[in-house]
Amino acid sequence: MKNKEVDIQYVGHSTYILDDKAGTRLLIDPWLKNNPACPENLHEPKDIDYILITHGHFDHIGDLFPAIELNKDVKIITSLEISSWLNAKGVANTLPMGIGGTQAIDNDIKVTMVNAVHASGIADDSSESMLYGGIANGYVVTFKNKFSIYFAGDTAVFSDMKLIGEIYSPDLAVLPIGDHFTMGPKEAFYATKLIGSKHIIPFHYATFPVLVGTPEEYIELVKDLDVNVYVMNPGDVL
Repeated sequence: MKNKEVDIQYVGHSTYILDDKAGTRLLIDPWLKNNPACPENLHEPKDIDYILITHGHFDHIGDLFPAIELNKDVKIITSLEISSWLNAKGVANTLPMGIGGTQAIDNDIKVTMVNAVHASGIADDSSESMLYGGIANGYVVTFKNKFSIYFAGDTAVFSDMKLIGEIYSPDLAVLPIGDHFTMGPKEAFYATKLIGSKHIIPFHYATFPVLVGTPEEYIELVKDLDVNVYVMNPGDVL
C-alpha cells in the first residue's frame, strides 16, 4: 500500500481518526466515550480539524457534541439535513454537501460524498420519534499524494460500488461486515470484487451481539482474491 502520508487510527466500531502528518486531523463518525470498543485514551480526541458524519444513528454521532466542545474550531462535513439539524442546535461550522459532490479542505485533501444503502434517523431528546437525517452516505477521502480511502459507512452491498471503484480507484476500502444492520461477510465479499481495492479494513462488527459477522469469515471468503485484509483492534494505527 503506497500510503504513509496518512495515519489511520481505529477508534472502535465505526470511528476512525485520520492524520495526514501535515497538520490535518479528521474524525469519522464520533462515537467515543459511550462506545464500549473505544479505548479510554481515545475518549476525548483533541486537535481535530474536521469531523465527517456518514449518518445520524447514535453509534455514529453519539459523542458528536462533546467532540465539538473539545475542538472549538472543528468543521463538520455532513449531509445538508444533518447540517441543518446541527445549525438549529447552535453548531455553525458545518460544511454540508450532497452525494456525488466533492469539496477541498486543508492540505489539498479532497472529500467526496458517495452513496450508501442505509437509514439516517436522528434520535433527539426534543422528539418522541426519530428525526429525518437525510440519507446515509459514505466518503472517499483523497490525500495530497493521491492516496485515497473509501469509507463505505453503514451499508448493504449495491451494484454502484463498481462505479465508485472505477471513478475514484480507492487504494483502501473500509467495509462493514457485521451483518444484521449492514452487509455481512458474504455481501462484503461481493462488495470487495465490485470496488476493486487491493487493501481492505473490515469494521462494524462484534460491538453488539447481533453483529455476528467476523473478520475470519470474511478473510476466508476473499482468500482467492488479490487483496490484503487489515484486521485492526481499537487503538491500532495503520
